[in-house]
Amino acid sequence: MRANRDDSSAPTRTLSASGFNARLDEDRHEPGVWTLVVDGTPQSSVDMEHPEVLHFEYVRRIGHAIDLVAPEGQPITAVHLGGGALTLPRYVAATRPGSRQQAVELESDLVDFVRENLPLPRNAQLRIRHGDAREVLAKLPSGLRGSVDLVVVDIFSGARTPAHVTSREFYGLIAPLLSASGIVAVNVADGAGLAFARGQASTLQSVFPHVAIATDTQMLKAKRFGNVVMFASAAELPFDRMPRLMAADPAHAKLVTGRELENFIAGAPIVTDATAIPSPPPARSIFLTKPGGR
Repeated sequence: MRANRDDSSAPTRTLSASGFNARLDEDRHEPGVWTLVVDGTPQSSVDMEHPEVLHFEYVRRIGHAIDLVAPEGQPITAVHLGGGALTLPRYVAATRPGSRQQAVELESDLVDFVRENLPLPRNAQLRIRHGDAREVLAKLPSGLRGSVDLVVVDIFSGARTPAHVTSREFYGLIAPLLSASGIVAVNVADGAGLAFARGQASTLQSVFPHVAIATDTQMLKAKRFGNVVMFASAAELPFDRMPRLMAADPAHAKLVTGRELENFIAGAPIVTDATAIPSPPPARSIFLTKPGGR
């Protein structure tokens, strides 16, 4: 279990939009590995020397989807909703040079803070757009419609996902951006019972014909708080190798599809703008020993 440096020397900034405190902690045992903590919640981990190495388990699962969305090394077009420490844009730039990427982040101060302390690689073709993800989605250039290979939805205000980016109407704004084989990857945080996650899976299924989820077995048993990664596409997901990739990860996870996915959803209602609520808050104690999913 790695511990992160958490002392007065850690770079910090108070974010003007939310008032949250952002801090960057360097790993005590692995210099150059940094964790972004916002409002006490670990949100991103960056390996400055090896951006192709992903430390958080849920991020690694999205990384596997990035590996499978197109032939190895082929550039892609990606849109990241939620910037954090820009971990996945760095991963795409490292593993798929020449990719065109855009990242949307509400907290402009956070982007500045991260880039000042953890500079992006010079070859990263990344445009940062500032503002609310849903509002920016509606204003993206028309040239992106039908051309995006990957949309990552990893939006948090502190430890919770805001309600307005969890609805069928929100996902309906993403669908026209995707190429014929494009994938949307959604990070969902939930706890015991998984009611929120089941609702998100049901909602994605109402917009996209192909849906799968990836999480560890303890989460599937609804025993604890954690992350459920959801994937959706208009085309069949290219995930034949996904179970093997996840089996090689430090924390084993399962890909849930087909009948098992239907059993997971279990008739959960589709979330609309009228019924949407934020994701449930985690207990603060889960972050005290081990930030993130190392």
